[in-house]
Amino acid sequence: MAAPKALVILAEGAEEMEMVISVDVMRRGGVNVTVGGLSGTAPVKCSRDVIISPDMSLEDAVKNGLYDAVVLPGGGMGAKNLATSPAVKDVLKAHESGEKVVAAICAGPTALLSHSIGKGKKLTSHPGVKDQLTSDYKYLEDRVVIDGKLITSRGPGTAFEFALAIVAALRGEEEKDKIIPPMLVKL
Repeated sequence: MAAPKALVILAEGAEEMEMVISVDVMRRGGVNVTVGGLSGTAPVKCSRDVIISPDMSLEDAVKNGLYDAVVLPGGGMGAKNLATSPAVKDVLKAHESGEKVVAAICAGPTALLSHSIGKGKKLTSHPGVKDQLTSDYKYLEDRVVIDGKLITSRGPGTAFEFALAIVAALRGEEEKDKIIPPMLVKL
């Protein structure tokens, strides 16, 4: 059986810890991860001035069809860029209707709201964007919230738990549990 595939969308202003930890943990968990650059293939300046290079442009990444999961890192400006992108809307709508995992962390859930993804479901986010989400979602303050195929989390400090939840959704609890001890993650 082929490894599950995940698309992580990288936008200028993304929160780098959420981006890198998500990609790294999923790859350790046996997920084939593609980092798609929202603005193309050029290196992207993240929220704390860390520069990350996407694997390919989002435009090229979507030519591969649906992934098993699409992941939105947070970061205030990164989330705004995701929320205003018609391309991101198309990707999210296709994955939601295809019953694939849609995952967002920190301010990333504001892009879900902007593109009408998962409305009425349970989710969480960074406390700073909570008020934007409470009228359209069942808002919880848990570190990670899973409602069907929707996975959300709070911020940089919950990035490992978030990524591990995605691994569990795509590969199972047993595969997730195998990668925790070598990373020395305390849950």
